[in-house]
Amino acid sequence: MFLAKLRSRLLVAVTIATALIPITAHAVSGHLEDSIADVLVWFVLVLVPILAIWIFWKLHVLPEVIAEKRHHPQADAIKALCLMSLVFGGMLWPFAWLWAYTKPVGYRLAYGRDKHDHYYQEISANEGETARENKTESHTSPEQEPRQEPRPGPKTVS
Repeated sequence: MFLAKLRSRLLVAVTIATALIPITAHAVSGHLEDSIADVLVWFVLVLVPILAIWIFWKLHVLPEVIAEKRHHPQADAIKALCLMSLVFGGMLWPFAWLWAYTKPVGYRLAYGRDKHDHYYQEISANEGETARENKTESHTSPEQEPRQEPRPGPKTVS
């Protein structure tokens, strides 16, 4: 009982003593706070809007990237829709996203293929490179000419 009273009186005394002693609220000086605030203001006013615009742009161009990666036959139209979505504040973006992931059903019936023209150009370019690589690998040195098979002469009937 005696210890409880002593403990409560000690707590009251410490509380009054700490209230009367002047204590600074911050450990840093005012000039340091001002310079930190200036840097923070420039960061918020300049870098955050630039970063937000960049993220907005990358997000709205994403359906175009997906359409090109999947060789969508209507990739050019999806690209136009993405640009229109940027102008209209993103209202058309969900349609471009869905269109990039769908496969047009009637396109193959109308045009005979279901991939973009760039896909077929890449294939023909890759086949040309492969043929050139095979031709150069068959030669042991650049001075040697490729062997030509002798042509058979006219057949004689006996």
